[in-house]
Amino acid sequence: MKRRSSSSLRVLVALLTAIAVALFALPILAIVTSAPWSRLIEQLSSVPVQQALGLSLISSFGAVLLAVLLGLPLALWLSQSTSLLRTIVRIIVTLPIVLPPVTAGIALLLAYGRSSLVGAQFERWFGFSLPFSTAATVVAAAYMGMPFFVLSVEAGLRALDPRYLDAAASLGAGPWRRLWSVTLPMIQPSLRTGILLCFARALGEYCATQMFAGNLPGSTRTLPLACAVAMEVDPELAIGLSLILASLSIAVLFVLRHSWTPRR
Repeated sequence: MKRRSSSSLRVLVALLTAIAVALFALPILAIVTSAPWSRLIEQLSSVPVQQALGLSLISSFGAVLLAVLLGLPLALWLSQSTSLLRTIVRIIVTLPIVLPPVTAGIALLLAYGRSSLVGAQFERWFGFSLPFSTAATVVAAAYMGMPFFVLSVEAGLRALDPRYLDAAASLGAGPWRRLWSVTLPMIQPSLRTGILLCFARALGEYCATQMFAGNLPGSTRTLPLACAVAMEVDPELAIGLSLILASLSIAVLFVLRHSWTPRR
């Protein structure tokens, strides 16, 4: 009786697992089988697609740069304790992960728009308005992608054995020397994971970019925005662009495969 129940359970688990895998695999398979392979190179070499790809790469690498410059100090500060202030800041930093992207775009526009206090000062200091510009695509991408970097690096810092830092300090290494010679080398996997996740999230950003930066060809129309526009006028092109975005995402996950697979 127990053997029969165990067998039934295995069959049920296998069936539900197969359904779950199909739920995720079939959409990707549909993109691959529906892609216009004979026209793909011609489509992707067109000027609008090249512009959109270039803008996507600019916004993604810009988001990574901002994440490293701003997110690394933030992760260092967050990892030092679990005080109420740090908990509140961590909630604020993590919010873009669960916030609807369209809400994030509206919030960015209200915070940094021309009529806002910060936006008005920014325009007065630098002579241009941030929203609906290429710089806005970078800010939107960083806003949505940086939380992944901060959380990944913070987790790596919390897992770091403080005895290594204590040993370096006992040998006369100052704070900066300990940071560059001990801390950063030892959290390289977390840094790499955070950078790649930030890049992938920024590359696929759509709603926040559209709300805050607009959908202007050649200046703010990134690859996801170009894909959405193409879906209305040229579905085959939209499928080709989707294939490129999916391939880039799969490549990121392939690089990160050792982060979640157990070593044998």
